[in-house]
Amino acid sequence: MSQFKARTSAPFLISALSSVRGTLIGIGMTSCFVNILALTGSFFMLQVYDRVIPGRSLPTLVGLGIITLTLFAFLGLLELLRSLVLARLGQSVDERFGPIVFRSFATAPSRRSVEENGLQPMRDIDTVRGFLSGPGPTALFDLPWMPFYLGLCFLFHVWIGVVALAGALVLVGLTIIAEIRTRAPTRVAAGIALERTALAEATRRNAETVASMGFSRRLEERWSAINLRYRQTQFRTTSITVSLSTLSRVVRLVLQSGVLAVGAVLVIRQEATGGIMIASSILISRALAPVELAIGQWRGFAAARHSWTRLVRLSEADRVSDPDVRLPAPTKGLKVENLHLSAPGATVPLLRGVSFEAKAGEAIGIVGPSASGKSSLARGLVGIWAARVGAVRLDDASLSQWEPEALGAHIGYLPQEIGLFEGTIAENIARFDPSASSDAVISAAKAAGIYEMIVRMPAGFDTVIGDEGATLSAGQRQRLALARALYGDPFLVVLDEPNANLDAEGDAALTRAIAGVRERGGVAIVIAHRPSALAGVDKVMVLADGQMRGFGPKEEVLGQPVAAVSATFSPVRFGRVSEGRAAR
Repeated sequence: MSQFKARTSAPFLISALSSVRGTLIGIGMTSCFVNILALTGSFFMLQVYDRVIPGRSLPTLVGLGIITLTLFAFLGLLELLRSLVLARLGQSVDERFGPIVFRSFATAPSRRSVEENGLQPMRDIDTVRGFLSGPGPTALFDLPWMPFYLGLCFLFHVWIGVVALAGALVLVGLTIIAEIRTRAPTRVAAGIALERTALAEATRRNAETVASMGFSRRLEERWSAINLRYRQTQFRTTSITVSLSTLSRVVRLVLQSGVLAVGAVLVIRQEATGGIMIASSILISRALAPVELAIGQWRGFAAARHSWTRLVRLSEADRVSDPDVRLPAPTKGLKVENLHLSAPGATVPLLRGVSFEAKAGEAIGIVGPSASGKSSLARGLVGIWAARVGAVRLDDASLSQWEPEALGAHIGYLPQEIGLFEGTIAENIARFDPSASSDAVISAAKAAGIYEMIVRMPAGFDTVIGDEGATLSAGQRQRLALARALYGDPFLVVLDEPNANLDAEGDAALTRAIAGVRERGGVAIVIAHRPSALAGVDKVMVLADGQMRGFGPKEEVLGQPVAAVSATFSPVRFGRVSEGRAAR
């Protein structure tokens, strides 16, 4: 029942609800029979008191008992069926939103500003699925049947109906109060929960830094303060819900007794029978039970509503249509035209007016002081950040014309912050491609110069590296990430400070890898602070203050051979180079 097939021409919420219209109608029809069969107990009591006892007829009692048991069996079966369908509906929500949620924390943070915790959408799915699988939705489907039960009470006697209606209005009022009083605390609690989770996750990621510099106690105090606010908000919400739920239960019990009292008066006045008196009490209990249940489940309903709203908003933002035509693999070169880049969600450009071209077989080094825009340019070249102005083109086609998976096959990217995943070395090199061949994995390892290092390990390519490559050294992680960037012989290879953790042997392997990209007709972009990374490039670009200050052959731009350049590129040196190249 994967029924959430949203039509792209309709608003997502309407489309999502329309896609499960058949299921909702089915649940509504089931609820109809459930609520009709729920009258079994009341009418059994009515018949027992008005027919069996006055007539002293055991056969009638046996007959009524058999009919009642049969109807209760059907009631239980329909209740079970409704609950299972609702649970399956919750699974459909997961099926529909699952890919969107994964994309939200896999790719969306690089394309737009994310104000909330990155894993919140996953918790939103769990919240909605959990609510649909619980008793809350059944109360919502049963609530519309309250007028039906109240109508039966009026049929029994007008005063029984009046008492029942008064009690129903009180409970509906409590439900409205629950909605008003819990809306703000629920929203505040959700925001504090995100803050608490973000701090806990950041502490986990940086546990070594925290432990080594001894500020875990201060972070603990900070977390305790946030957690205290969270507990206080949760307690306030829970107190409201529990108080109103208890009050509604008391009101329902008082109302049952009140109906019995009114029925007794009517029996004494011979305006009703004893059976009507007992049946009315049971009927009013059934009529108001959904309201009481709804109040008790209101906290879960409010949380599910907020989660659903965020998921719908996420789905609307996720709508990206894939190109209808798949472009061929690039073979000619890279072209950057008047590129302006900003961080996702920001308006201030970090990179302005960058234009250059790299033909197949060329390697370009990008140098510049810190915060000059080098890493921002790398993100723009591989399509992580979308251009505000201008374009990045492969074989004259802008990156936006490529389907993301197809584009990724033609790009190799080694970021500053190396991100490896729990799994084997082979899986990480192959980018977790289940159809990857051993030859392709070995070829990438050899291109990065780590084949010998890997085969010397006890498990070789099947070595499990742990979360973020915890079992490897910094240099090994960087060289493994280089092999991943080279996997599949991508046309464009962008390396952001690829030798930050490498020794002399690693530097030599990096130079050979860049030469390999050039020999097979690819384009290599190398961002570097250490001059040794530029040994394999033939052109150099100088960036400063988000603008290109120089571009041309390596020796010409740097003013001297790479071997004679100082160990680190300084901002002062870049300033002089920039002025000199600009003057030319």
